[in-house]
Amino acid sequence: MAIDPQAQVVLDLLAAVGFTFGGADPVALREQMSAGNVASPIELASITDRTIPGPAGGIPVRIYRPTDQQGLPVVVFFHGGGWVVGDLESHDHMARAIAAKAECVVVAVDYRLAPEHRFPAAVDDSWAATEWVATHADELGVDGSRLAVAGDSAGGNLAAVVTNLSREVDHVEIIHQALIYPVTDATCDRPSMTENAEGYMLTADGMDWFHGHYANGEADRTDPRYSPLFDDLTGAAPATVITAGFDPLRDQGIAYAEALGAAGVATEHINYETMFHGFFSMDAAIDVAAEAQDAVAAALKAAFAR
Repeated sequence: MAIDPQAQVVLDLLAAVGFTFGGADPVALREQMSAGNVASPIELASITDRTIPGPAGGIPVRIYRPTDQQGLPVVVFFHGGGWVVGDLESHDHMARAIAAKAECVVVAVDYRLAPEHRFPAAVDDSWAATEWVATHADELGVDGSRLAVAGDSAGGNLAAVVTNLSREVDHVEIIHQALIYPVTDATCDRPSMTENAEGYMLTADGMDWFHGHYANGEADRTDPRYSPLFDDLTGAAPATVITAGFDPLRDQGIAYAEALGAAGVATEHINYETMFHGFFSMDAAIDVAAEAQDAVAAALKAAFAR
């Protein structure tokens, strides 16, 4: 199946400006991405920035409220960017879309980035933020019994890892995990990594670049907190897993959905065959992105209604 024509237009534009992940200086890439941020058209009742306690100091978070209603469900959201780039601004539109469409409060987490802070710093911050939301539901005015997590790419990785960690405690209960083209297997030994190695924004070399900045060494890559596919997934929260046909990460997302199902976890997997990695937030240019957002929102709303 050919790539979606609207998706190809976006890829052509990215190629024209020379956007690439592999080989760039992390700080320079962050600046390049920041320069490309576009204001979201989605209006919400309120958006608040604050800092919460973390294992190595304060963690910036952004709280999105679709309405002023108290007791709404809450989603802790982790942005993508290979654990190296991305922030609250780069994923502001995605967080707004989830809040508006799933009718929930979204708490977006600005976890520490590599290579300044290597594995497991991002995991530690993500877990601390999730734990804080779970234990401060009254302060936030949310329903702590309806807590979900979501994230894209490296953020999907962190959402999966946090979900698995939550099984070890009683005070954090995650009822759903929405994983958008997640990193689940850092060994990267899957056909889509070769089939989609280049030409679709995220490249195989780009993933090597990300792992090279995040991992302390090869041993990290099989740690379940780095590669959740290596974890025993029994008892994990129900999941929605989104993959894209022209994505180097496609097969590891599919493998994770299959592993969750094999472990007895209720899992919905949707593969957008004509899409590429990163499409989810591009609803202004790609119609299928809005469809994917609606699918994730519907899954979250169904989880919140149970």
